[in-house]
Amino acid sequence: MASRAESRRKIHLRIRSKISGSPERPRLNVFRSNKGIYAQVIDDISGKTLAAASSKSLSNFTGNKTQQASAVGKLVAEKAKTAGISAVVFDRGGYLYHGRVKALADGAREGGLLF
Repeated sequence: MASRAESRRKIHLRIRSKISGSPERPRLNVFRSNKGIYAQVIDDISGKTLAAASSKSLSNFTGNKTQQASAVGKLVAEKAKTAGISAVVFDRGGYLYHGRVKALADGAREGGLLF
């Protein structure tokens, strides 16, 4: 029987076979850990990270983890805007589109990213 991490990895590989980031529409990747949440905007053709944000980069943040994820989404959207990116492809990283992952996506949309 596969562990939870192995199952998530298999789901993520299945998702990645269908989506890819281009210079016009890079991929917004999400990684969720027990303590934090991380987001990267990646151009898969050149293999470069164009913008990144994490819950560790938030200074003096008070609130629960869902509010933290929303703030990370807004922060990554702001950094992507300064890099000249307005539209992305969302990669949920094998996680369910629920809770913190959904909050990050909604925060990124509020920040001005289109997906």
